[in-house]
Amino acid sequence: MGVATLISLEEYLSTSYRPDRDYLEGEVIERNVGKRKHGYAQAEIATWFGSRKRQLHLQPLTELRLQVTPTRVRIPDLVIARIPIPDEEVFTHPPYLCIEIMSPDDTMANLQDRLDDYLAFGVPNIWVIDPWKFRGWTITPAGWSTTPDQIMRTADNSLAMPLADVLLP
Repeated sequence: MGVATLISLEEYLSTSYRPDRDYLEGEVIERNVGKRKHGYAQAEIATWFGSRKRQLHLQPLTELRLQVTPTRVRIPDLVIARIPIPDEEVFTHPPYLCIEIMSPDDTMANLQDRLDDYLAFGVPNIWVIDPWKFRGWTITPAGWSTTPDQIMRTADNSLAMPLADVLLP
């Protein structure tokens, strides 16, 4: 097993990666890039929020870097930010909602580490969506809660997004 080359946060933030990558304690980590159902869900969720942004006062942002700690940067599939959105290229404050869309290559351990970072960062709403199994979960400090009616909701129930609106049948 090779030794990872560590870089500074400043170097990471000034470098463009294709596709973009997470930064964890000096190590640049590749993320799973989505397949068709992942890409479809990501585009449809962004469109769903985009078409309601004036009504909800929320702005969807894809592939946005979140500096969740001084040494960790995560890139959720989608960030939903309150309008007006923060005037920063890399968010250093928690957004309203982070959405992760599962890919077949995701491991539960890696996904849970990512979700733990969002929780510790103070993100009030976290959704995980599996477009292959047509299901979703809301994540809180208490754990994972399934959405039995296939409608994703925020913790305060002020927002509800039916999975049927954003996933391939």
